Amino acid sequence: MHMNKAAILVAGGKGMRMGTSLPKQYLPLAGKPVLMHTLERFFQADPSLRLILVLPKEDFEYWTNLCASHSFDLPHQLVAGGSSRFQSVKNGLMALPFQEGLVAIHDGVRPFVSEKVIQTSFEQAAEKGSAIPVVALKDSLRKVGTAGESSFQDRTHFRLVQTPQTFQLGPLLQAFAVEELAIFTDDATVYEHQGWEISLIEGNPENIKLTTPEDLAFAEFLVLAR
Repeated sequence: MHMNKAAILVAGGKGMRMGTSLPKQYLPLAGKPVLMHTLERFFQADPSLRLILVLPKEDFEYWTNLCASHSFDLPHQLVAGGSSRFQSVKNGLMALPFQEGLVAIHDGVRPFVSEKVIQTSFEQAAEKGSAIPVVALKDSLRKVGTAGESSFQDRTHFRLVQTPQTFQLGPLLQAFAVEELAIFTDDATVYEHQGWEISLIEGNPENIKLTTPEDLAFAEFLVLAR
C-alpha cells in the first residue's frame, strides 16, 4: 500500500559560531554547498520522497542561483522559514499537499545522515508513530549545578539526539497546532508534549551538525573518506 512520504529540511540559521559571513548551509563542501549534499542523501535513500527545503525568504534568489551555477536540478520545494525553528518546521508542514502519511524533519546542515537511518526512520515511524535517531555517549558525563558544583552521571542512561526525526503526519500536525513553548528544543519534544511516547532508533555517529570551523574541516575529511 502506497503511503505519502516527505522530508522537511530546515536551514534557517545564520551560522554565527562558524565565524563566516556566509550562512553555514551554503558553505562549500567538496565543491558544492552543504545543503546539496543533504538533499542528495534523502533523494538517494528514497527518490519518491517529497522534499521540502525551508530557507529564509530573502535567501530564495541566492539559493536558486546556487542551484543554477552547480547544475543542481534535484526536485525540491522552497518554503519560507519562520522566526524560530518551531515556526519554520510548522511552515514546512503546512506546505505539504497531504495530511496523512510520514514526514521526516532534518537539520539541513547534517549532510552525513546514512541512507540506512533515513529508511529505518520511516519504517519505525510507520509502525510506532515516531522514530528519533540517537547515539551513545563516549565521554564521561557530569552534571554542573548553579554554584559550580558537579556530580557524576551514568552515561549509559543518556543518548545524544540527532535528526531526521520522523513521525506519522496526522499526529505531528496536531502536535504543532499548539503555541510554541521554551521546552520545545526539537521536534520530538513537541510531539512528546502531547503525552505520546517517543520511539528511538540507532543513529550514525558521523551524522554531525556542522556548527563550528572544526566541524567543517571534519566534514571535508568524511567526504574524502567515502
